Amino acid sequence: MNPSGWHARSLVFNWKEAGKLRAPSKIPERIAIIREEEMPNMPGVVGGVPGGIASGQLGGVIGGVIGSIPAPPPPEQPKRIRVSSGVQEAKKIRQILPLYPPLAKQARIQGVVKLEAIIGKNGMVQNLTVIQGHPLLVQAALDAVQQWRYEPTLLNNEPVEVVTYIDVIFRLN
Repeated sequence: MNPSGWHARSLVFNWKEAGKLRAPSKIPERIAIIREEEMPNMPGVVGGVPGGIASGQLGGVIGGVIGSIPAPPPPEQPKRIRVSSGVQEAKKIRQILPLYPPLAKQARIQGVVKLEAIIGKNGMVQNLTVIQGHPLLVQAALDAVQQWRYEPTLLNNEPVEVVTYIDVIFRLN
């Protein structure tokens, strides 16, 4: 017998006896007592919110007590709108045609350069992003569209920024 009082063969796990209740073979000298802390006495329902009221409802509404939370402010006007179906496109007042790049002309390259543009409140093109286009045609399209001007787009009589898509077509005669 070893110093702890257990025989080596008692350390072997018996799978046939797993999960079955049986009487202990030896009464332990000391039994540890586990004490759980008491939950504080809080009003409300299980799963409630801190500071909730005792008559609250599971899954209740935030600010359910009338007047306890002020109403949210009205939604802000959008600072930028996207031109899509059902929305009138920005009105172009100046359009500069792109210069056909000589190398692209020599190579007989034609095509469309697709751009995304932000038209500022003042009608000027503020930001251009290339979506698609032949690399030899892209810079000429960017240079031309950057000079375009639009009539400011109004929403409720206030100028707003507009996100729009522009196709610059390069076609050889």
